[in-house]
Amino acid sequence: MNLKDKVVVITGAGSGIGAATAKLFGAHKAIVIVSDINLERAENVAGEIRNDGGRALALATDVTQFEQVKELLQKVIEKYSSLDVMVNNAGIGGKKQAKTADHSLDDWHNVIAVNQTGVFYCMKLAIQHMLKQGYGNIVNVASLAGLKASGNNLSYSASKFAVVGMTKSAALEYGRKKIRINAVCPGFTHSALLEQLLAVSPDMGDKLKRMIPMGRFGEAEEIAEAICWLASENSKFITGQTITLDGGTSL
Repeated sequence: MNLKDKVVVITGAGSGIGAATAKLFGAHKAIVIVSDINLERAENVAGEIRNDGGRALALATDVTQFEQVKELLQKVIEKYSSLDVMVNNAGIGGKKQAKTADHSLDDWHNVIAVNQTGVFYCMKLAIQHMLKQGYGNIVNVASLAGLKASGNNLSYSASKFAVVGMTKSAALEYGRKKIRINAVCPGFTHSALLEQLLAVSPDMGDKLKRMIPMGRFGEAEEIAEAICWLASENSKFITGQTITLDGGTSL
């Protein structure tokens, strides 16, 4: 994959899939903007990329705030004059697992704000820049929960179904403008969200693995590989698609 000198913005890049993706883009010699609500974590990831000989800049961004997203992309354009790839990865889960009737209003509003509205803000503004420069590539991080039912998880499921829908709708709108938009849909992958699920009970990990034909959880680096591939010219005839990385769980 040739990603050298591509200007790549990744939200939620301070940990998990976002951090793994930032490091992999860095290894491929892209210019990586590590964005996270937690600047310290973003600085740590950017520092690792630079220590390995790559180029990276850390910027704090709360994707639920339109003006912060706008400022993020303006800084990138001012410094690098282009925005080649936007990876919308920032996401959270609800604090409590509960059925729909018992789902908390706080969880609903918070999860939708980050996972759905945040992705909309980033797509809206990134596409505006990409239209001006005449090309672009967006990769959204959705979830297996955006493709199939997920009990006790309504806000998360709703937000990820929305990401899949936004991906397909925008890809249809801008395909003729040389802007490709795709999504990855990870299954159970080592991350903060998975740790939250595993904390429910001591044997939760074994229960979840029994649902996965490959018998293991995914690794953040494996999701990063798919994101980088979608962002590269190796996938240049692919748009509006969801790539499912779930070890066969959806089967």
